[in-house]
Amino acid sequence: MPIRKFKPTSPGRRFMSVSGFEEITTAKPEKTLLESLPTHAGRNNQGRITTRHQGGGYRKLYRKIDFKRDKAGVAGKVATIEYDPNRSARIALIHYRDGQKRDPIESGPDAPVRIGNAIPLEGIPVGSTIHNIELTLGRGGQLVRSAGTSAQLLAKEGDYAVIRMPSGELRRIHIRCQATIGQVGNIEHENESGGKAGRSRWLGQRPEVRGSTMNPRDHPHGGGEGKTGPGGNPKTPWGKPALGYRTRKTNKASSKLIIRRREKKGRKK
Repeated sequence: MPIRKFKPTSPGRRFMSVSGFEEITTAKPEKTLLESLPTHAGRNNQGRITTRHQGGGYRKLYRKIDFKRDKAGVAGKVATIEYDPNRSARIALIHYRDGQKRDPIESGPDAPVRIGNAIPLEGIPVGSTIHNIELTLGRGGQLVRSAGTSAQLLAKEGDYAVIRMPSGELRRIHIRCQATIGQVGNIEHENESGGKAGRSRWLGQRPEVRGSTMNPRDHPHGGGEGKTGPGGNPKTPWGKPALGYRTRKTNKASSKLIIRRREKKGRKK
């Protein structure tokens, strides 16, 4: 799917690029699979900001996605490919033989090994490319769901399968957990360029301001004569380490399932 670029008729259009949308087959989503999606602008139930740099953006409806793929033994046919404003990948509407409308194709332990089918890891050949992986049995796919991503099934050891995640992490997942064969669509999504700050505001992203441009009272990096960096100890506005500081709980139960931690960005092996 090619990326569409614009003529430089304005500074905002000069570097802007968007998806070509050639694979979209309908402009109207399935109404029975829509529900309202309220915006919270990064605030909790007390009105306090818990996630910074969120707010505004276009109003949008949530598309109900069947991540569980629990309709085993019933074949379906792809009816439409739709745009989903809530995620980077495209979604598919499937018409099943029993008349029910959902988004996947075919699932269950008896489903054939074919791209788009959801099968337990024990039935997927080693070396296969997979996505939409269950982390907890019966909970539905939680891992590897964004556009263009994929994981690889490396081995099967007893009750667990070894998966290489897109981040490079190697981890064990129970062999009865389900995964979808193939790679998530819209592969060129990572090559899109916003082109202007306003496009981020459309998506509900508010501006971030560097701490080095602030005053000392507003940020630990603020102040100083001229341009100075954070030095060897970058911090958040509240004084906590910002780079290389691990926040994962040391006593987390799933830590024993991680064989190799994910690779750090910008560092070669």
